[in-house]
Amino acid sequence: MTVSILLFLPVVAALVVLFIKGEAAKYAALTFAVAELVVAGIFLAKFVPDASTQFSISAPWIPKAGIYFTAGIDGISMIMVILTTLLVPLIILSTFKNQYKSAHVFYALILFMQAGLLTVFTALDGFLFYVGWEAALIPIYFICAMWGGENRIKVNIKFFIYTFAGSLFMLLGIIYLHMQDPASTYDLAHFYDLKLDAHHQGWIFWAFFLAFAIKMPIFPFHTWQPDTYTEAPSAGTMMLSGIMLKMGIYGVIRWLIPIAPLGVQHWGFMAIVLSVIGIVYASVIAFKQKDGKRLVAYSSIAHVGLIAAALFTFSKGESSFLWTTQALQGALIQMLNHGINVVGLFIVWDIISRKMNTCELDQLGGIAKVAPKFAIAFLIVTLGTVALPLTNGFIGEFLLLNSVFQYNIWMAAIAGLTMIFGAVYMLRMYKAVMQGQTNALTATFTDISGSEIVVLGVICVLIIAIGVYPQPVLHVSEAAVNNLINTVHNHLGSVKP
Repeated sequence: MTVSILLFLPVVAALVVLFIKGEAAKYAALTFAVAELVVAGIFLAKFVPDASTQFSISAPWIPKAGIYFTAGIDGISMIMVILTTLLVPLIILSTFKNQYKSAHVFYALILFMQAGLLTVFTALDGFLFYVGWEAALIPIYFICAMWGGENRIKVNIKFFIYTFAGSLFMLLGIIYLHMQDPASTYDLAHFYDLKLDAHHQGWIFWAFFLAFAIKMPIFPFHTWQPDTYTEAPSAGTMMLSGIMLKMGIYGVIRWLIPIAPLGVQHWGFMAIVLSVIGIVYASVIAFKQKDGKRLVAYSSIAHVGLIAAALFTFSKGESSFLWTTQALQGALIQMLNHGINVVGLFIVWDIISRKMNTCELDQLGGIAKVAPKFAIAFLIVTLGTVALPLTNGFIGEFLLLNSVFQYNIWMAAIAGLTMIFGAVYMLRMYKAVMQGQTNALTATFTDISGSEIVVLGVICVLIIAIGVYPQPVLHVSEAAVNNLINTVHNHLGSVKP
């Protein structure tokens, strides 16, 4: 049993769903998404939490060009596989009360995007990684263009230009690494073994950093994100925020730092400064938002900025090596937690938008009086987002902040504002929507039922379960994290500064 099953099942599913018309398309898409989750569960059950790469496949693809279909799963990849296969069926189920023109195309694109995402998270070949990266971009472009809001074309073009331009820089970096490899392959392990000096690693840093920073996004490469999240259909927004932006963080962990550690040491402080600026900037902008969906979009920038800041604490240098297990473990578990929480928030706003036909905070209020089940679910998701102890957001942000604190106390103090500001604007948002008296609009709000209860119920259980007992998640990735850190140590010791 190899990872190829995980990669090709969504492709086959997308092709099948494409030929299913009417309401049956969404049920078929959900069935295939659940089947993919079951396959991932089997992989997880058989997974041995050591430093090895498991369920791997390596088959000739374009051997004359040194390109092989090489993929596998270690503890780091497994976290991302779990995140992707868990969220996709929840996202599909959350759309069941929405109506989409050409629904079969809509759901086929979601499944095809899932295949691209999983390719990125499991690829061990640079060319395959790039193919997965672009394969994930194409479906979301059409999802936003065909089912987005009024300004979708303008916003979508901006999104595409940003992400495609970043991808080209990354492609140039991958081709350069291929040219430096004596075996002329795109194999990730070979890239790790290259003995590039600090100057060339600096260029590699920028080639990859631009692509990853745009995808996360890090300030000032973030300007595509709020508009895209607002104009995209809710399912597209969830795919973007819950999973797709994790491609950039994963790329930093798997590709950027291990391949170009000297480049990161030289430029990493700048990356931390940009990340911290993004935290404060996005939090301040979130305070001013009157649209709930845009508020969540800016809060996402702030939370991802903290993850990025912790990852680049590596830049302080080998003599005081701070890219610790704690920083990397914090990044991985927070990617999982952020995906769960932000999808939960966008599901909440999808429900509000569908029933009230608005996301404006000043038009809402008092919904808790008429929808107590919805109020409880919304509160749990909000508390997870603000990192209340015993919710999933707390353990990740604690590990990340502690890593930044070891790097620089002042950076940690500023980065910690994400928790303080986040608590203020998120709880204020909850109060504006759920508390107070109902008005003529919100008095007609009906409580959640059916698929809404299932989706929000699963998310709430995950928020509490991971918050109370995060050890199983940390255990899955621990050995792979330590192995990657040792790889970076060995790389630093074998190259000239």
